[in-house]
Amino acid sequence: MIADVYIELKEGVVDPEGEATKKALRLLGFNVRNVSTRKVFRIELDAKSREEAEKKIAEMCERLLANPVIQRYSIRWVD
Repeated sequence: MIADVYIELKEGVVDPEGEATKKALRLLGFNVRNVSTRKVFRIELDAKSREEAEKKIAEMCERLLANPVIQRYSIRWVD
């Protein structure tokens, strides 16, 4: 099974990279409202079911991939 795991900052957490990019785009003449950063991990794993795979990926996120204090994650399956 293959999943894309998206890691993003929680609402209200400052995103300095996104803010700097927004400022640079505006200086280049682009009219953008907001820019935010995300990380994407493509994970391929062996599992008996999608439910088992989702549990494994959730554990990966909670233990390593995401900081639960400031980040949230979502899983999208790749067909």
